Amino acid sequence: MEFSIKSTPPGQAKNGCAVVGVFESRKLAAAAAVLDRATGGFVSAIVRRGDMEGRLGTTLLLYNAPHVACERVLLVGLGRESEFRDRQYREAVAAAVKALAATGAKDAELHLPALAVGKRDATWRILHAAAVARETIYRFDQMKSKTDAPQAALRRLVLGIGDKAEQRLAEHGLEQGLAIAHGVGLAKDLGNLPGNVCTPTYLAEQARNLARRYRMRIQVLEREDMEKLGMGALLSVARGSAQPPKLITLEYRGGAKSAKPVVLVGKGVTFDTGGISLKPAPEMDEMKFDMCGAASVLGTLKAAAEMKLPMNVVGVIPATENMPGGRATKPGDIVTSMSGQTIEILNTDAEGRLILCDALTYAERFSPAAVVDIATLTGACVIALGHVASGLFANDDALARELLAAGDAAYDRAWHMPLWDDYQEQLKSNFADFANIGGRPAGSVTAACFLARFTKKLKWAHLDIAGTAWKSGKDKGATGRPVPLLTQFLINRAQKR
Repeated sequence: MEFSIKSTPPGQAKNGCAVVGVFESRKLAAAAAVLDRATGGFVSAIVRRGDMEGRLGTTLLLYNAPHVACERVLLVGLGRESEFRDRQYREAVAAAVKALAATGAKDAELHLPALAVGKRDATWRILHAAAVARETIYRFDQMKSKTDAPQAALRRLVLGIGDKAEQRLAEHGLEQGLAIAHGVGLAKDLGNLPGNVCTPTYLAEQARNLARRYRMRIQVLEREDMEKLGMGALLSVARGSAQPPKLITLEYRGGAKSAKPVVLVGKGVTFDTGGISLKPAPEMDEMKFDMCGAASVLGTLKAAAEMKLPMNVVGVIPATENMPGGRATKPGDIVTSMSGQTIEILNTDAEGRLILCDALTYAERFSPAAVVDIATLTGACVIALGHVASGLFANDDALARELLAAGDAAYDRAWHMPLWDDYQEQLKSNFADFANIGGRPAGSVTAACFLARFTKKLKWAHLDIAGTAWKSGKDKGATGRPVPLLTQFLINRAQKR
């Protein structure tokens, strides 16, 4: 779908559909009022009859509106005007695009970005309109031999801003919104692929494709390289799998050569059976999503490169399967991490922290300004926060505030969780420096405390996305989170520079 920006009143251009909003009080939004005047009260008459009550996300398609050039008019419910904020705006845009896709319109004008959304400027409104539109039309059918008959394709969407003075901000927002949408799309595609396709080798190939397209530097370490570096924790997870592990490093250099990079570390367990501590069979198919942290790193790097952000970003992805087998790591085994610290593995299904700890130690060589790791790490985080917010842990409060603010702006929210030393007691071991699990209480916190033992030299944050990286049920599939949060975090840092 192509996007463009215009400040012309609705209904003047000859196109397939003009989209305007109606509040729950049956009050016409500004663009709808303009269209109503042009049609001689056609829109307000329909609203007065009760055909459109303005409930959030409802839509009504009108034909043959008089005195306008557009073929159709789509009314979209905005809910209560007093409550119209970020969530309501995004829901209205999604409802509009979904309804447009069901029409025969090949092009349309969306005038919802002209709405007032709290204190959000045109950059924010256009960014989210473009990103939500892309997300709404996303389909994953790569693995189907026959796809459903496609609906009439909406090829062009004009985003109306109402005020020409906002043009520059709007253009900036469109650039960012499309870049984020493309990054989210890549993360979704990778997450949705089955484990027999998206292997560690496949992830490395996709990283190479990004490197070629955007002129990034790439390095892929093999098992022998990791053995030389002493990555005993990462390699312990890979022991039971026939698929060779990879440590993927992708460097985007948009800033000064001397500028310290932000390093993003993504958990890349391409399928997680739990190893010898085997998971229950129900819903184990969803463990193909255990590499969504890695997918989000690749998606964020794609977005940063598309925007040509003036900063340096490094992605580090430890990629492996976690499988049972005759060579697999056993509960009670002790391994030595790259940092030299020894770990008693009490549960082989707590494998994400084992591959991340060596990757975090490896990240030190880039002398980073900050390190953020992203992982579908613990079911405990799902219990704590559900599927709304990602869990955020950090050893630096300023970095935590940056990420929280980015998540708020991107509507990809996180919640700051404790990382107190009190919880370290649960990781004590009689036989090694510490264990890889700390029992059921505060499971997401003790997992983060485990990682904190490898980040004492770093400004570091950890995002536990176990509850937000994918959806189950009828909407099963990867969400692409937290690409919006991470990309907004990088945008904010680049602007400060």
